[in-house]
Amino acid sequence: MPQYDWSSFKIQDPNSWPFIPVPEVATDPNGGVTYGVLPVWLFTDNKNEISSILAPDINSNSTLGPGGNFRYLAYPSSDINWYAEAGAQETISRNVDLDYQTGREHKKWWSFEGRFFFEKDPTERFYGLGNNSHYGNQTNYTTEQVYGEGVFGLNLNDKWQASLTERPRWVRIHDGGFNSVPSIFSLFPNQKGVNGGSEVLQQVMLQYDSRDSVDIPRSGTLGRLYYGNADRRFGSSVSYNRFGGELRQYITVGERITFAGHLFTEYEPAGNEMPFWSQARLGGDDSILTDQEPLRGYGTGRYIDNNLFVMNLEMRTRVWDKDVMGTHGTLELAPFAEAGRVGHDMGYNPFTDLHPVGGIGFRGIAEPFVVGFVDIGWGGEGAAVFSGINYPF
Repeated sequence: MPQYDWSSFKIQDPNSWPFIPVPEVATDPNGGVTYGVLPVWLFTDNKNEISSILAPDINSNSTLGPGGNFRYLAYPSSDINWYAEAGAQETISRNVDLDYQTGREHKKWWSFEGRFFFEKDPTERFYGLGNNSHYGNQTNYTTEQVYGEGVFGLNLNDKWQASLTERPRWVRIHDGGFNSVPSIFSLFPNQKGVNGGSEVLQQVMLQYDSRDSVDIPRSGTLGRLYYGNADRRFGSSVSYNRFGGELRQYITVGERITFAGHLFTEYEPAGNEMPFWSQARLGGDDSILTDQEPLRGYGTGRYIDNNLFVMNLEMRTRVWDKDVMGTHGTLELAPFAEAGRVGHDMGYNPFTDLHPVGGIGFRGIAEPFVVGFVDIGWGGEGAAVFSGINYPF
C-alpha cells in the first residue's frame, strides 16, 4: 500500500490531508438510524487516477449498537478490480464480502468474476407476499447466509458476451435484532422458506454492452437476457426456474447532464414452490441481478413475489469539479423518479398498481472508477436515506 508523506500535511489545505473524513448519517427503513465517521484514504497512480481506496468506518446504530467496517477496494486497471470488506455490530450483525473481477472491458476472449459472501443481517423485514402486502404486517428476522459465486464469460466481441453463473448458497432464518417489530415466526410461521434451505443456482445470460464506462457510464446501452434454475437433484432444497431481462440506457446532454434509465423484469413460474428469500425482491438502493431491484422510497425487499417489474430514471448533473487529494473530484446531483411492482401470477399487468418514488441523489465521483452516494427517496410509506459506493444502476 502507498505511504503518505506527512511533511506535506497542511490543515488549511484539504488536498494535503492524508484522508477525507466523511460523516455517516443514514435512515434506512429496515436498519434504523446510523451515525458514524468514515475516513477515506485515496491512493493514486502516476496518471492521478484512483488505484485503491481504504475506507474503514466506526458507527453506531440506534438498535444494533456500536460497530464498524473495513473496506479496501483495488483498481489495478480498468480491466481488473477487486475488493475486501468485513464488518460487525454489537447485536448479531456480521459480514464478509470478497470479490475479484477480470476481463471487465471484454478485450480478451474470456472474463471471470469470483465472489465469497457471508452475512448475518438482523435488519431484514417481511410483510407477506404480494404487491399489496400491508405495512401493518411488518416483521423482522435475521438472514444468515453464505455463498460462493463464479461467473465465466465468453466474449464474442467487445460488446457481446455469453456467460455462465454457478452459485451454491446456504440460508438460515433466525429472530431479528428489533424487539419493536414482531418476529417473522410469530406472524408467518408457515411461510415457505422460513426454516431456511439451500440452493445451487445455474444461470446463463446473453449480454450486449456499448457503455463508454463500466463504472461511470455517460453514454451507451446495457441489455441482458437470462435464464436460471435450481434443482433438488443437484443439491438444492427446492426446484425452480427464473428468467428475465434488463435494459440500461445512458444519454449525455452537453458536458454536465447524463440521463440514466433502467428497466428490469423477472418471472418465476414457480407457483407457491419458492422460498421467500429466493423470490423477486423490490426495494432498497441497488440493482443486483436476480437478487433485488431498487425502489429508493422503501427498504430492501419491501415487496416480494414471483414476478417483478421496475423502471428508474435519473438526471445526473455535474455541478462542481475540484482536485482533491491528488485526483479530480466531481459533485453530482441526481433527481430521480422510479416506479415498480411485484406480481404472483405470470399473467399480471406490470403497468398497473405501481409504487411510485421520487427523490434526489448526491454523488461524489473520482473518475474513472469510484462513485460514493447519498440517495434520499420518498415513497408511499415515508422517506428513506441510503449511502454507499457505486451507482444504483
